[in-house]
Amino acid sequence: MSKISLSDISTEGPKKINKEKIQSETQEILLELDELQNLLYAEHKWSVLIIIQGMDASGKDGLVNHVMSRMNPSGVNVKPYKAPTPEEADHDFLWRIHQHTPAKGMIQVFNRSHYEDILVQRVHKWIDDKIAYKRMDAINDFERLLTVHNNTCILKFYLHISPEEQQERLRERFNNPRKMWKYNKNDQMEAKLWKKYMHAYEDAFNNCNEVPWIIVPSDHNWYKEYVVAKTLRDTLRSFKMKYPKLEEVTS
Repeated sequence: MSKISLSDISTEGPKKINKEKIQSETQEILLELDELQNLLYAEHKWSVLIIIQGMDASGKDGLVNHVMSRMNPSGVNVKPYKAPTPEEADHDFLWRIHQHTPAKGMIQVFNRSHYEDILVQRVHKWIDDKIAYKRMDAINDFERLLTVHNNTCILKFYLHISPEEQQERLRERFNNPRKMWKYNKNDQMEAKLWKKYMHAYEDAFNNCNEVPWIIVPSDHNWYKEYVVAKTLRDTLRSFKMKYPKLEEVTS
């Protein structure tokens, strides 16, 4: 398997792609996702874990809002991960994660995830490389447990934006009244660590790849939403799900 180098991957979609056509197709996909998610819930054989990672202002919240909120909320859970609480920090780093893995029939979205513990902590040198690689081994074991033993399909998305696009979005948070609530004075400090984050991400991609990463060009939100929605749609289709028959429900 070839190694992922983010500098070799465009942060924009294909040059000749038609925005209006893609947006129309995305709407059709979202309608189909509503039915597929209902099938997933009814058949009760599979579960889906969607992991969304990306730099600040890469559009994680907006992606969840535009793609996941179209489905029945009884079958979709969203869990955002921030800095560990004191209780969480007293346990192993996967303790707070495992509590929120999806039950059969459910779609679980992680807005940030267990990967923060080999990204943020490594960049800020709160853990050394030795601990980081041990955690990567633990992550591989954890994801293998879910996929092999619990019929959980894991989709891992990295929202790939350029530093220039990030800066434009951070400035918008400072100037746009509707987005000021997102403003965090630490965002610019984190942005200065861009190269270190890229190295940490690439190391995570290349060492935790039994479940492959999907690098999503994310400078344009409409294209990002299309890629994620289509990937989820195609994944659910591949399960070849069927509604249970009456005797299966009542027995």
